[in-house]
Parts: sequence; C-alpha cells; structure tokens
Amino acid sequence: MTKITETNNPLSNSLDNMSVLEIVELMNKQDAEIPKIINKNLKVIKTVIDNVIKAFENKGRLFYVGCGTSGRLGVLDSSECPPTFKTDPSLVQGIIAGGYKALHTSVEGAEDSFLDGENIIKEKKIKSFDCIIGISASGTAPYVLGALSKSYMHGAYTCLITFNKFDSEDSFINDIISFNLGPEIISGSTRMKSGTATKMILNMISTASMVKSNKVYKNYMVDLKVTNKKLKSRAINIISDITKLSIKESSDLLKEARNDVKAALVINHSDISYEAACKLIKLNKGRLRDILN
Repeated sequence: MTKITETNNPLSNSLDNMSVLEIVELMNKQDAEIPKIINKNLKVIKTVIDNVIKAFENKGRLFYVGCGTSGRLGVLDSSECPPTFKTDPSLVQGIIAGGYKALHTSVEGAEDSFLDGENIIKEKKIKSFDCIIGISASGTAPYVLGALSKSYMHGAYTCLITFNKFDSEDSFINDIISFNLGPEIISGSTRMKSGTATKMILNMISTASMVKSNKVYKNYMVDLKVTNKKLKSRAINIISDITKLSIKESSDLLKEARNDVKAALVINHSDISYEAACKLIKLNKGRLRDILN
C-alpha cells in the first residue's frame, strides 16, 4: 500500500508553473488545516503527556527518536528544555539516526538499521520508568522501530508519531499518534506538513509536561536558566511583573537570589533568606502557587 506521505497532491500538480505568491498561498492554505486535524486527536496526545508526567515524577526521562527532519525536530525540542525550564540536559533527550553529523548533513541509510535503533537504546540504558517517543512520518523507519522495540522490552512507555495509517501487529508500541495530513505539496517531502505537525505536537508534549512539573507559575517562565543578557532581562521583567517592584529592585532581588527567579519571588513574598526560600520551594515540590497565593 502506498504511503499517504508519498502520494501525489492534486492541488500542487502545477507547482512548477505557479507564481511565488501562488506557491506560498497554497502552502499557507495547506498548513492552516493542520491545527484542525490535530484538534481531533488531542485525547491521545493527552494520554502521552500523562505518561511523560508520570515518568518525570518517578525520576524517569523522555527520549525523542527520529531520522532526518523528524530527528532534528526531536533534538530541537529537547535542547530548548534546559534554558526554558532549567532542566538537567539528561531529562529530555533527542536521538537522531546518524548522530550529531545528521543534524546538519544528511546521513544516507542511517534510518535503515533496526539494529542501530536497538543499540542506541542500550547505550542510553533505558529503564522501565522512561518514556520513548518515536517520530516517523512514514511510520516505517527501521531505526525508530528498533528503538521502540528495545525500549518496550525494558518496560519503558513507548509512543509513535506518524502521519500514515499504521497497521502493525507489533505489540511494542503503547500509544500511536497517527492521523492523515494528506499528501505533501512536494510529494514525499515530509519536512513540510509532517514537520509542522510534528513541531506542534512536540511543543504540546514538552510544554504541558513541564507546566505540570511545576516549572511555570501562572504563565511565567519562572524556572528559566539565566545564561545570557536576554534571559537575565526576561528574569528581571518576570519578577517585576509579578511583584510590582521596580526594575532596579527586581534586578537586586534576582542578584540576592543568585539568578533563581523562583527563589527571588519567595524571598520577596515571605521575607526569608535565599537558603530558606530554596528549602520552602523544595518542600512544595517547586509549586509556587502553594507558596505565593
């Protein structure tokens, strides 16, 4: 059976004869359908997120495994977690077939080895409390399936994200996020609609999981890692916005709290030392609402 992602899109049959404006209008129209399709599949995405949250609560990790564009998007999402939520880099990891080189250069054939997918899971020492999310637009990448199979054998939670009908008698996938986006505008170019949908889904998974792991207060990025001028300015503005202190006062408070936004907010609210603030935050498992409200 021909994969949906490999079929011809009749709406773009004259793509090479279209004007630039016509091309971008068609692309935008096709992309606009993606949120509507995802909206019909939110329940299974919610189930996946629940399992990720459970893994984090039990000191488990989240791994994205993919090839090509799918792998790069997994690495992208995972790499944003430490600066945004001040997580340890080991908590959310992206694995791409072909390794680091494949991030910027196509590594032909890297996705074709089921054994390599199994081996990377061995290297990562996957445990039963970890989550492994495989990303394969076609749903057939041997590397991804190998990784999922080996992870399942270790008792880990497994999920596959694909944009083709996934018919499999294999029992090594706990949940499947699978829906039909229709053919790509350029036949087989899954960096397009499939890539956009993947990014949206990964955003949901990592963001909702981090929110429920007490990495956010209201809608503020209170666990951000201050590593540059932009993030320091953001941290100061967050403190000022929440406490209504001046920028100067907020800057001094952040310094007192050793660049820890959560600690700064607790110091201001409870009039305690940095050390006491850290203990209080830990006692409340990082949930600021239980301290500030």
